Amino acid sequence: MEQTSKGWGSGLLGVVIFSGSLPATRAAVGDFSPLFLTSARAVIAAVLGVVFLWALRQGRPAKSDLVPLIIVALGVVVGFPLLTALALQHVTSAHSIVFVGLLPLATAIFGVLRGGERPRPAFWIFSVVGGLSVAGFALSQGGSTSLTGDLLMVAAILLCGLGYAEGAVLSRRLGGWQVISWALVLALPVMAVMALATLPSGWSGIGGPAWLGLAYVSVFSMLVGFVFWYRGLALGGIAKVGQLQLLQPFFGLTLAGLLLHEPVAWTMVAVTGVIVLCVAGAKRFA
Repeated sequence: MEQTSKGWGSGLLGVVIFSGSLPATRAAVGDFSPLFLTSARAVIAAVLGVVFLWALRQGRPAKSDLVPLIIVALGVVVGFPLLTALALQHVTSAHSIVFVGLLPLATAIFGVLRGGERPRPAFWIFSVVGGLSVAGFALSQGGSTSLTGDLLMVAAILLCGLGYAEGAVLSRRLGGWQVISWALVLALPVMAVMALATLPSGWSGIGGPAWLGLAYVSVFSMLVGFVFWYRGLALGGIAKVGQLQLLQPFFGLTLAGLLLHEPVAWTMVAVTGVIVLCVAGAKRFA
């Protein structure tokens, strides 16, 4: 019971940190290209990861861990950051945040496929209700939103769910911060080349919000958040603790309204309220 409680506490802290990711990305893509933002945040986080691995004298992962680490890198180091950055050129961060409501369902599915977990049937009911609420919201927007942006967000969610589940399984052996650090190290050569190839033509026109957004997604979204998140998933269970992501839209919508002054429609708030209720039911029956 104590281990599960620690898992929920650590997972919740990770969710709070991740809640600022999409608003920060939205601010950054105002002046940085999505490709540069994706690669630069990975390079900065990888450098920090290398420092931690060296300072704490961490041994190299086993050969059998290489493929899972590559999957983590493709999911959370490359896939999710790049696809969300591209999506945020078409939709607002407030709109994209609601799609995060699909992440618990995606994470739970991959937790079953990759982690061997078997939640109770009632758990899936609450998860599906939360996911359908998000899908219904997206469809209800009609012409006021972007189909391209929505499809990019769905693809990002699927890759992120896979990366979360794979990383959580590895964290049971390697540790949470070690998993994301090694995944960043594996992606570093490609990300460094991409960052150099997509450097902005000039730096004078880049505003303070873009720099702050880059700093946040590099340090917190790409590294610090995963330290707590993977630990939470490993201790409390992938499917169960993964439902905490249903709370992320609530935090994210608040940040989008306060920091970016984006309009937050009542429908967004309503959908968020539904999925917050779903997390309570999913937690009970996981």
